[in-house]
Amino acid sequence: MATESAARSSAPTSTTSVAKIKPALLRYRVLAWTTGLWLLLLTAEMIAKYGFDVHTPNWIAVVHGWVYFIYLLVTADLAVKVRWPILRTVGTLIAGTIPLLSFFVEHVNANKVKQDFDL
Repeated sequence: MATESAARSSAPTSTTSVAKIKPALLRYRVLAWTTGLWLLLLTAEMIAKYGFDVHTPNWIAVVHGWVYFIYLLVTADLAVKVRWPILRTVGTLIAGTIPLLSFFVEHVNANKVKQDFDL
Protein backbone atom coordinates (compact mmCIF):
# COMPACT_ATOMS: atom_id res chain seq x y z
CA MET A 1 0.00 0.00 0.00
CA ALA A 2 2.79 2.42 0.86
CA THR A 3 4.42 1.75 -2.51
CA GLU A 4 1.18 2.49 -4.35
CA SER A 5 0.66 5.76 -2.52
CA ALA A 6 4.27 6.75 -3.18
CA ALA A 7 3.84 5.93 -6.87
CA ARG A 8 0.65 7.97 -7.02
CA SER A 9 2.22 10.94 -5.30
CA SER A 10 5.10 10.96 -7.81
CA ALA A 11 2.73 10.61 -10.76
CA PRO A 12 1.91 13.88 -12.48
CA THR A 13 -1.73 14.82 -11.94
CA SER A 14 -2.02 18.09 -13.79
CA THR A 15 -4.53 18.43 -16.59
CA THR A 16 -1.72 18.90 -19.10
CA SER A 17 -0.07 15.62 -18.09
CA VAL A 18 -3.32 13.67 -18.25
CA ALA A 19 -4.06 15.26 -21.61
CA LYS A 20 -0.74 13.89 -22.89
CA ILE A 21 -1.04 10.48 -21.23
CA LYS A 22 -4.51 9.60 -22.54
CA PRO A 23 -3.59 9.66 -26.27
CA ALA A 24 -0.24 7.97 -25.52
CA LEU A 25 -2.11 5.17 -23.75
CA LEU A 26 -4.48 4.78 -26.69
CA ARG A 27 -1.55 4.58 -29.14
CA TYR A 28 0.14 2.01 -26.93
CA ARG A 29 -3.00 -0.13 -26.68
CA VAL A 30 -3.63 -0.08 -30.43
CA LEU A 31 -0.02 -0.97 -31.22
CA ALA A 32 0.12 -3.71 -28.56
CA TRP A 33 -2.89 -5.39 -30.13
CA THR A 34 -1.65 -4.85 -33.67
CA THR A 35 1.78 -6.22 -32.80
CA GLY A 36 0.22 -9.21 -31.05
CA LEU A 37 -2.01 -10.01 -34.02
CA TRP A 38 0.84 -9.73 -36.53
CA LEU A 39 3.01 -11.88 -34.28
CA LEU A 40 0.32 -14.57 -34.21
CA LEU A 41 0.11 -14.40 -38.00
CA LEU A 42 3.90 -14.65 -38.23
CA THR A 43 3.90 -17.63 -35.87
CA ALA A 44 1.28 -19.40 -38.00
CA GLU A 45 3.29 -18.58 -41.12
CA MET A 46 6.46 -20.05 -39.60
CA ILE A 47 4.64 -23.22 -38.51
CA ALA A 48 3.16 -23.63 -42.00
CA LYS A 49 6.48 -22.92 -43.71
CA TYR A 50 8.83 -25.01 -41.58
CA GLY A 51 6.42 -27.57 -40.11
CA PHE A 52 4.36 -28.39 -43.18
CA ASP A 53 6.57 -27.11 -46.03
CA VAL A 54 3.85 -24.76 -47.27
CA HIS A 55 4.94 -21.80 -49.41
CA THR A 56 4.03 -18.64 -47.50
CA PRO A 57 4.33 -14.94 -48.35
CA ASN A 58 7.57 -13.28 -47.22
CA TRP A 59 5.97 -9.92 -46.44
CA ILE A 60 4.33 -11.07 -43.17
CA ALA A 61 7.67 -10.93 -41.33
CA VAL A 62 8.45 -7.51 -42.80
CA VAL A 63 5.10 -6.05 -41.75
CA HIS A 64 5.44 -7.50 -38.25
CA GLY A 65 8.94 -6.01 -38.00
CA TRP A 66 7.73 -2.52 -38.87
CA VAL A 67 4.68 -2.78 -36.60
CA TYR A 68 6.94 -3.96 -33.76
CA PHE A 69 9.29 -1.03 -34.37
CA ILE A 70 6.38 1.42 -34.06
CA TYR A 71 5.23 -0.48 -30.95
CA LEU A 72 8.68 0.12 -29.43
CA LEU A 73 8.40 3.85 -30.10
CA VAL A 74 4.90 4.33 -28.69
CA THR A 75 5.66 2.13 -25.67
CA ALA A 76 8.78 4.16 -24.90
CA ASP A 77 6.72 7.34 -25.28
CA LEU A 78 4.11 6.09 -22.80
CA ALA A 79 6.78 4.82 -20.41
CA VAL A 80 8.41 8.25 -20.29
CA LYS A 81 5.08 10.04 -19.80
CA VAL A 82 3.92 7.80 -16.94
CA ARG A 83 7.44 7.31 -15.54
CA TRP A 84 7.59 3.53 -15.59
CA PRO A 85 10.65 1.94 -13.99
CA ILE A 86 13.20 0.61 -16.48
CA LEU A 87 12.40 -3.07 -15.81
CA ARG A 88 8.69 -2.53 -16.47
CA THR A 89 9.53 -0.66 -19.66
CA VAL A 90 11.91 -3.35 -20.92
CA GLY A 91 9.46 -6.11 -19.99
CA THR A 92 6.71 -4.33 -21.90
CA LEU A 93 8.98 -3.89 -24.91
CA ILE A 94 9.89 -7.59 -24.90
CA ALA A 95 6.22 -8.59 -24.60
CA GLY A 96 5.81 -7.83 -28.32
CA THR A 97 8.14 -10.72 -29.17
CA ILE A 98 6.30 -13.53 -27.37
CA PRO A 99 3.02 -14.76 -28.88
CA LEU A 100 -0.06 -13.85 -26.80
CA LEU A 101 1.98 -12.04 -24.13
CA SER A 102 1.41 -8.57 -25.59
CA PHE A 103 -2.35 -8.95 -25.03
CA PHE A 104 -1.92 -9.80 -21.35
CA VAL A 105 0.74 -7.15 -20.69
CA GLU A 106 -1.33 -4.51 -22.49
CA HIS A 107 -4.33 -5.30 -20.30
CA VAL A 108 -2.32 -5.10 -17.07
CA ASN A 109 -0.49 -1.92 -18.09
CA ALA A 110 -3.63 -0.15 -19.32
CA ASN A 111 -5.47 -0.90 -16.09
CA LYS A 112 -2.53 0.33 -14.00
CA VAL A 113 -2.19 3.58 -15.98
CA LYS A 114 -5.95 4.19 -15.84
CA GLN A 115 -5.93 3.60 -12.08
CA ASP A 116 -2.85 5.75 -11.42
CA PHE A 117 -4.02 8.71 -13.51
CA ASP A 118 -7.80 8.41 -13.05
CA LEU A 119 -8.46 7.96 -16.77
